[in-house]
Amino acid sequence: MTMLLQNRAVFALGLRMCSTNVTRGPLVDTGRPSSDLSEFRKAFSKAKHIAIITGAGVSAESGVPTFRGENEKWRKWQSQDLATPEAFSRNPSRVWEFYHYRRELALSKKPSAAHLAIAECEARLRKQGRSVVVITQCIDDLHRQAGSKHVLKVHGSLLETRCVSCGEVTVNKRSPICAALKGKGAPDPDVADAQIPVDKLPRCNESDCHGLLRPNVVFFGETLDSHILTKVEKEMEICDLCLVVGTSSIVYPAAMFGPQIAARGVPVAEFNTATTPKTEYFTHHFQGPCGITLPPALARHESEVI
Repeated sequence: MTMLLQNRAVFALGLRMCSTNVTRGPLVDTGRPSSDLSEFRKAFSKAKHIAIITGAGVSAESGVPTFRGENEKWRKWQSQDLATPEAFSRNPSRVWEFYHYRRELALSKKPSAAHLAIAECEARLRKQGRSVVVITQCIDDLHRQAGSKHVLKVHGSLLETRCVSCGEVTVNKRSPICAALKGKGAPDPDVADAQIPVDKLPRCNESDCHGLLRPNVVFFGETLDSHILTKVEKEMEICDLCLVVGTSSIVYPAAMFGPQIAARGVPVAEFNTATTPKTEYFTHHFQGPCGITLPPALARHESEVI
């Protein structure tokens, strides 16, 4: 109970943190998670409000690096050290190069089989008066590209900018985002910083502003958007089935979403290439690439009439 209260406190704070030292221990006594697909499909056939929590593993199958493990570094820096407000304040040119590289990658990719299965499921169940919400940690646009309509992006979007002066948020899919970043951002360790002058970095188009733009993403150490968190909390309260897909479950507060739903006695199924610190909290675990394990799990059930 103490751990659950601590988790709720972190959720309320909404601070984005990364932890590799996660206390294990189930919130509910579910025994070993089941890998019985037919058992999961029974729960799926009865569910009216399905929450699907997705992480970087879903986009990794589209070719978007996870910035974990072998992709953890960009040039000679840890990616997590660049994704901070302090790094942006200290060296906006370097951080913009890093995010320009990520933007260009994301813009070049197509949705994976997992993205498409989720979008198809949402569209199909909507006709039956059932709902599917995607709560994603991904900052690319691949869920929307796949056709998902109800998407809550807890860590923001690579394809939006926010002005540090006036706060204006704008969708921005320009490639390159500004002339000075054209051809910049190569990740190789021997590439030197472009050292772009601040006035040549992306700037605000609002009249009388022209402030410096930053990616509209949640940097490590920043709080999540309270409006998004409120919506997430509501979805967590009403869902009667949850899928946790392609996430390492070490970035908070998102790592707590699945366990908090499981604590209500709701079936929670994890789809991932490996077990995670949260696997034991869940009723089901399906191991393997999400593009292979997820489509049959979300396919039309024999009980569906539409």
